[in-house]
This record gives sequence, C-alpha cells and structure tokens, in this order.
Amino acid sequence: MSQKLAFLASDADVARDAHARLVRMYGSVDLDQADIIVALGGDGFMLQTLHATQHLDAPVYGMNRGTVGFLMNAYEEDGLIDRLSAAEEAEINPLSMTAVDVEGHEFSALAINEVSLLRAGPQAAKLKISVDGRERMSELVSDGVLLATPAGSTAYNYSAHGPILPIGSAVFAMTALNAYRPRRWRGALIPKASHVDFEVIDPKKRPVMADADSRSFANVARVSVKSETDVVHRLLFDPGHGLDERLIREQFV
Repeated sequence: MSQKLAFLASDADVARDAHARLVRMYGSVDLDQADIIVALGGDGFMLQTLHATQHLDAPVYGMNRGTVGFLMNAYEEDGLIDRLSAAEEAEINPLSMTAVDVEGHEFSALAINEVSLLRAGPQAAKLKISVDGRERMSELVSDGVLLATPAGSTAYNYSAHGPILPIGSAVFAMTALNAYRPRRWRGALIPKASHVDFEVIDPKKRPVMADADSRSFANVARVSVKSETDVVHRLLFDPGHGLDERLIREQFV
C-alpha cells in the first residue's frame, strides 16, 4: 500500500511553487490522514511544522526551500517515494518552559531548539541560576543566556560559541550571551533530567524577555525549564544525511 502524504509549505514563493508541483505529482491528504508529512521551507518552517503537528503520529520529512536547512533534506522532486521509504528516523524531545512575569502572570511554551532569556533594555541582565533546586550561580551579568537541546545546538547556541551536542546526548548546553561577569564563564552542560530555574534580579530596572523557539514573553521574573519527555518529535532524513552526520559535519567547516 502506498504511503499517504501531506504537503505543507512556508509562505515563500519558492516553497509555494514546489508545493503545487509536488501535490500534482504525488497527491496530498489532510494532516490527520497522512502517513508522512512533507514540509517545504527552511528550518524556521520546520520548527513551526513540528510544533503544529506534535499531536499526530506521522513523522515529518523536510525539503529545503529556505536558507540553511539544517533540519531539512535536499529538494528533489523525482523519486520522493523511494527516498521516504529509505529515510532514517530521529526522535527528539522539546524543552518545556514556564515563565512568570513581574505581575505574576504565568506562561508556558515548548522549544525544540532552545529557550533564551534576553535583556530587553539598555542595561545588561542579571540572572540567578539554579539546577534541581540548588543555586549554581548567584549572579550572571550578560546580554542573556540560553539552554539548547542537541537538535538546537547548531543554531543560536553555536552562534554564541556554545558546544555542538550529538543528537543522542543526555545533556543540554547552557550558553551565556556576551557574559560580563563572571568574565571567564564558558557555559555548562546540564543533564537532560534536570530542572533549571532562572531568576531575574531587579527585573523592573533590568527587564528581560523569555523566548521559546521565537515565542516571546516580556518582563519575566522567573523562568523554569525542563525536558518534555512526553512529547516526541519524529524527523526523517535521507540515509547518510541524518542529524548525527550533520552535527559532526558542522564542526569541520
């Protein structure tokens, strides 16, 4: 029995054009009827697709119609069914973020790449960091800090000089953004089972925003982050081009 495909595309013209051609070639069903979801766009659109379809069992196969395309496969129209049949699967868990703002309002979001705390004013942020209820840093003065998953370690985390993590790693990367004090702090590796708490010191004078995969919340006072093991995202990659290979390749360019 042939696999039922659902095609999704970003708003980019090149993605929309590809969507029209592929639907003519292979047909398309509703998302809840699909065996495989094919996402056409860049990494940002792949993150949107994973978040939007996390309640479905179908894995997601991305084809790059964006820029970097780290989470995507090469775009080729012919032979798609054979590529899907041979594809390798990677499973990843997102981060669960709970943020409380200065007025006591609580917000929750999931992040596949990273949770970031970023200064939102002219002064540097001051943050207290605790892991599993134990204070680990009484004051980090910086432009912010992020906690990245292995899948997200090549994104913002890598740009901030954080480590690249193999997909199977049971750790997250905590990376400071332009740290002023401690001057020599280079970040930390946090066990995946840990709960991480950030407290904003003097949040009204030094406002901070929290961001989970581009979902932003202003004027936060506290942020808690943990791995959400109840949510599993399934990604498909062409043989020899999976996330582990890409993570290794990124470190030699």
